[in-house]
Amino acid sequence: MIPWILYPIRDLLPAKIFSDIANLFSYATFRTAVAAATAFTLSLLLGPWLISTLKSLNMGQHIREEGPEHHLTKGGTPTMGGLLVVGVIVISTLFWCKLDSGHIWVALLSLVGFAAVGAIDDAKKLRKKNNRGLSAIVKLLALTVICLLVAGLILYFGLRGEETSRLAVPFFKNWRPDVGIFLIPWIWLVMVGTSNAVNLTDGLDGLAIGGILIVSATFAVLAYVAGHIGMANYLFVPFVSGASELAVFLGAMAGASLGFLWFNAHPAEVFMGDTGSLGLGGALGTAAILIHQELLLVIAGGLFVWEALSVIIQVGSYKLRRGKRIFRMAPFHHHMELGGLKETKVVIRLWIMAVVCSILALSSLKLG
Repeated sequence: MIPWILYPIRDLLPAKIFSDIANLFSYATFRTAVAAATAFTLSLLLGPWLISTLKSLNMGQHIREEGPEHHLTKGGTPTMGGLLVVGVIVISTLFWCKLDSGHIWVALLSLVGFAAVGAIDDAKKLRKKNNRGLSAIVKLLALTVICLLVAGLILYFGLRGEETSRLAVPFFKNWRPDVGIFLIPWIWLVMVGTSNAVNLTDGLDGLAIGGILIVSATFAVLAYVAGHIGMANYLFVPFVSGASELAVFLGAMAGASLGFLWFNAHPAEVFMGDTGSLGLGGALGTAAILIHQELLLVIAGGLFVWEALSVIIQVGSYKLRRGKRIFRMAPFHHHMELGGLKETKVVIRLWIMAVVCSILALSSLKLG
């Protein structure tokens, strides 16, 4: 949107100054930084108002009794704070991105679409204490519709570049398997899997949003590389024309996450709810799909992958081993809590895990 704002004032500025300003705003790196700063600032400004509004509307979180006992004290904390994160990402993205980029509109579609499903789910849960929200089938169908829209747009406009159906394999740069007709199911799996993994991680103050901050910043780097033909060729990653605009979007996501963490850090003043976790997870999965780095997301998002796997392992063990469990409680962060660690210690240790996973993901760029 910035070029549109600059255009009307071009005659009011000396030609060289206008040219220098226009060139500055043409750099994706600069716009990524200011998008992050804009999202962070808006979060800090709008956060207190949103928290106050959610409290006045009695949007207090109901805490499940089957969770750790000390979590019951968090009952009544406002939820649906994901409205803040999603809102400032949209504002910052529209302000700093080039609006003729198909990548941006697809990323926004997944963000807003998944967040809308999460918001309906959150709203239903708030109506009655024991209400579990949308049924699993209804939620899955709604997310599937959005995934199909995203997949259709990606294929119709060729947003994954020339090698549309090929996957980039970390550490094996010369091996790019072709998923062919399974690309649409693959897109569905990545988007739904990522959003649900983030949702499962969102159980401790600041844990999920801190992980999103780390992974979105990592993928901002990856998106910039994928959209820069020189860097992409040098690092042997698929070149996707226009993908550098996704770096701006992901920068806004990182800034919004940092701003929300201000209020979500222990003791949390607000929870993001499914509104935030589904929206952010869906958008992150979409960004990975657009730049062919879905498999690298498994490494960079190792925190979310492990949290989801811990639930799968726990359920599988319970069913196959006649009630025997592997963990004290799943997801894994509850296992750590019940092992005697304080919530803040658990969160920081899992953040460290997320940082290590992201460093490992970035280290793969020149390997293989």
